[in-house]
Amino acid sequence: MLVTKIQRFSTHDGPGVRTVVFLSGCPLSCKWCHNPEAQLFHRDVLFIPEACIGCGACVKVCPRDAHERDKEGNHILNREKCVRCLKCADVCPAGALTPTASEMNTDEIIRIVKRDKDFYDSPDPEKRGGLTLSGGEPLTHSENALSVLRAAKAEGISTAVETSGYFNGEIIPSLVPLTDVFLWDFKDGNDIRHQKNTGVSGKTSRENLIAAGKRGAAIILRCIMINGVNMDEDNLSGIADAYHAACCIAAELLPYHPYGDSKYIQLGLNSGADAKYIPEKEQLSEFREQLIRCGVNVKPLR
Repeated sequence: MLVTKIQRFSTHDGPGVRTVVFLSGCPLSCKWCHNPEAQLFHRDVLFIPEACIGCGACVKVCPRDAHERDKEGNHILNREKCVRCLKCADVCPAGALTPTASEMNTDEIIRIVKRDKDFYDSPDPEKRGGLTLSGGEPLTHSENALSVLRAAKAEGISTAVETSGYFNGEIIPSLVPLTDVFLWDFKDGNDIRHQKNTGVSGKTSRENLIAAGKRGAAIILRCIMINGVNMDEDNLSGIADAYHAACCIAAELLPYHPYGDSKYIQLGLNSGADAKYIPEKEQLSEFREQLIRCGVNVKPLR
């Protein structure tokens, strides 16, 4: 499977200390995505021009002459010529050219996850750490995701899955017993906006959310708050309805941030990042209070 990164000692991706495995590939194209490299179902090249030392190693190995110089002598990557062979990334000594993902199997992933096993334990079950599968959309790769979760469980490691909910619901009977907690991204309660801003309807995610809830899944709704987009009554009602329909254990409000902007540039893409979408703390607090009045257990703001 393609893994964009493995982040160790995370404290924001589930209970306790987590090792987060980011699988590459996502059927959504969220305008606010801060991991655009994880949307890809193939490996590509991240290019950081300011890290280039001008050694020319990439030029020598590129079969399509995709590495060029502009009029000022600056190194540019012509992505129209690039065939993603990644030979340039293999030889770049400065890290100016790096692959978006690495090919790994379940055993390799679990071997890394086990390194931190001593840090997962806690006398409080609600603070027990472990493995978190994220992405991209990890459940797009259903067999791979289930394989990693089974292997973690066999090692006595707690599991969490961060998902948009947009996956084949047929895996839910197998998935729920292998997942101690779901971090379920709730994009928008207004389906027209959901379609516009993610490329897909929210219907599948909601159906899978309710189906998982009926099977006793522990679910935390993670709701990204985007100023001027979804901080309104439609989304408020959508979050509250979904929370109660799936018997979720909590909801969490996550303010939009533009930190993924550099990755878009490194992929040769245009970024839609804009500080105007960042909500004020007062807006978040008011939205949180309204959800609480709707009977939603909302975590304190970070």
